[in-house]
Amino acid sequence: MSTRPQPHEDDTAAGQFSAELEALLRSHAMRRQLVKGEVLFTYGSNPDALFCVERGAIKVSSTAQNGREAVVSLLEPGQWFGEVSLFVDAHRVYDTRAAQASELLVIPAATFHALVAREPRWLMEFTQLICRRYRSALEWIDEVILMPFPVRLARRLLAVEHAHALSTHGMPGVRTSGAPAALKLSQEDLGHMLGVSRQSVNRQLKDWEKQGVLHLEYGRLTLSDKAALQAIASESAPGT
Repeated sequence: MSTRPQPHEDDTAAGQFSAELEALLRSHAMRRQLVKGEVLFTYGSNPDALFCVERGAIKVSSTAQNGREAVVSLLEPGQWFGEVSLFVDAHRVYDTRAAQASELLVIPAATFHALVAREPRWLMEFTQLICRRYRSALEWIDEVILMPFPVRLARRLLAVEHAHALSTHGMPGVRTSGAPAALKLSQEDLGHMLGVSRQSVNRQLKDWEKQGVLHLEYGRLTLSDKAALQAIASESAPGT
């Protein structure tokens, strides 16, 4: 297993599908509004639809029996999700809720299956998406086992920044001047993603802020020196 997974290869943002498939899915979608904190679906629920984040953000998480939550990802505008359970006709294996006020595109399961059955190439596009996500999951496991915390945190920040850049590319009203974008990401969520305490995240982020690598605000951060963060993220595991 590789010890140098690249953060920018987390291919779960906008640009998941061809323009033709994207337009087809959108033409068959309904819209649903969620308030901040509202649950979309939970572990064990039946797969009744395919979803896409149109506006806002969706938190994907898993909760242990002791109540401890692990945040798997934060889905931003342009990201489709929920396809795996539809393909295997099995219950959901994670929880989703709105991290902020959000709008979703919703394609009912019956419509989804009819669209995929109509064109084999659509099935191939979904298969490629699932494979990219599987690869990202393996890289994430690799990082958790082998990488020091600063390296894991740097890679996570770069992955979130990359997903944010993809999701906002070409969106109406979004500035693309090249200036660093503020990422809406709490230190608590980062801790849940990496399996560490919020305090550990805060200490590392504060240290990087002093070095000019990033700038912190309440509930968000800006990568001021992306090259410096990439250098940290490129470090190998000890002994490799």
